[in-house]
Amino acid sequence: MKQKVLKLFLPITIFTLCFAGIVLPAGSFASEKSLKTVEASPSEVKGVFTLIFYGGNYSDDLETIALLDLEGDRYTLEPFAPDFDYSVWNGVPAEKALAAAGKFVSFHPAFWRTQLSKILDGKGDVIGFELRPLYMPFIFGVSDILEVNYWPKDDGKIKVTIKLIPSVERIKIPGSDGFFGGSD
Repeated sequence: MKQKVLKLFLPITIFTLCFAGIVLPAGSFASEKSLKTVEASPSEVKGVFTLIFYGGNYSDDLETIALLDLEGDRYTLEPFAPDFDYSVWNGVPAEKALAAAGKFVSFHPAFWRTQLSKILDGKGDVIGFELRPLYMPFIFGVSDILEVNYWPKDDGKIKVTIKLIPSVERIKIPGSDGFFGGSD
């Protein structure tokens, strides 16, 4: 009996180890650590920025955020999305960048206010800012409905992933692009 179990166990173990080696190679995405963000005040936003407008593609587009990528540092924020999901303005002074970002993220009918956060590298230095919309909490159950992560890559590139939190994603109306039944 022990020999039969051992004969079955050994090939299964070898297969599992080989499969794990193919699917989850060393240094895979799962082992990377996302950069931190902390709340910021507008007075902290200084310098010249590359302004990235993500989303805002239709009247009910909740996956909307503005990123202020500090120019002249060694980092570049790159949204993990097709080019048509975002637009980029280069060389924007801080005050103008904040004003444009605020206007961009505040279009939705359920918009409540903005939240400004600074994006920190692994050493705690500011590499940019995000301005995200917060929504009236009674509409979606929470006001902050985005999950945004900043993944450091080679050559100072920061991959930015943006998606709705699962509880909000689940309430989308099937067959539409939005939450209130239509798309533009």
